Amino acid sequence: MAKRQLNRRQNWRIEKIQEERAARAARRENRALEELEGGDLGPEQTGLVIAHFGVQVEVEALEGEQSGQVFRCHLRANLPALVTGDRVVWRPGNQGIGVIVAQLPRSSELCRPDTRGQLKPVAANVDLIVIVFAPLPEPHANLIDRYLVAAEHAGITPLLLLNKVDLIDEQNEAALNRLLEVYRQLNYPLLEVSAHGGGGMGALKARLDGHVSVFVGQSGVGKSSLVNSLLPGVDTRVGALSEMTGKGTHTTTTARLFHFPGGGELIDSPGIREFGLGHVSRADVEAGFIEFQDLLGRCRFRDCKHDREPGCALLKALEDGHIQPQRMSSYRHILSSLPDPDY
Repeated sequence: MAKRQLNRRQNWRIEKIQEERAARAARRENRALEELEGGDLGPEQTGLVIAHFGVQVEVEALEGEQSGQVFRCHLRANLPALVTGDRVVWRPGNQGIGVIVAQLPRSSELCRPDTRGQLKPVAANVDLIVIVFAPLPEPHANLIDRYLVAAEHAGITPLLLLNKVDLIDEQNEAALNRLLEVYRQLNYPLLEVSAHGGGGMGALKARLDGHVSVFVGQSGVGKSSLVNSLLPGVDTRVGALSEMTGKGTHTTTTARLFHFPGGGELIDSPGIREFGLGHVSRADVEAGFIEFQDLLGRCRFRDCKHDREPGCALLKALEDGHIQPQRMSSYRHILSSLPDPDY
């Protein structure tokens, strides 16, 4: 009991320190904003948030003589939280500093829970989630399916991307083919590439053209290598794959938007690359398994858990081969990991 009380007091002190620091930063920002708005500001124009730095963001001008130029901008206090990928209305000021005056509507949001469990947007206006996996580290259907559920929940098109095809050998080829065949039967788009060897990269570039994309996947599958290959000259360091654990290391630290040379954009950040499903409901998970859609609501019992219940439409489809055991196993594993004890 005493230890819990001590931990609560320590957490309270940490929160108070963080709040005081945030308040001081906000006061400095307000003074800077007042100075800017008291001076000469240019006309309102549209811009694209390409990076976020707490109380300031970097905005790329989208129109006029300054189109393509990047400006560090302050945010007016009445604005909602902005994220990379947001489109905004802003006014340029002196010395490359501007002021954001409005946020434009988002077509999509990619969200994840923060440390307090509150849902927080991490990228906006994304229309393609590239789910990256590789022969090494060994791919798991459960993780791929989690990203597919997240994509469906956000209303964003997924693309499955098998990287490091040069690592396919006699030991892993059969298992990989079984894994991929499940998604081919479900008509998920699938590409196979090698970021190092260059194989398939032309097809990937063509697929990304005209889209705002994010890459997701477990550490070590080569996401940074893919970014380096797609964006020559961009300073994206590649984390070495640990020989001891078979897992990679995070290397990117700030959410940033990049333009592909042939068209399209990429938003890249560790907070986007790996995220959980603690914010979704059971219905959201079911909706993320597209082969379930025509079966949901057809079970004998309205509250069917699709476990052992008689008259379950999903279990009948599993028995008949219309649902693959791999997918049903993923579905059950994802439900068991959600915070609601009723699952």
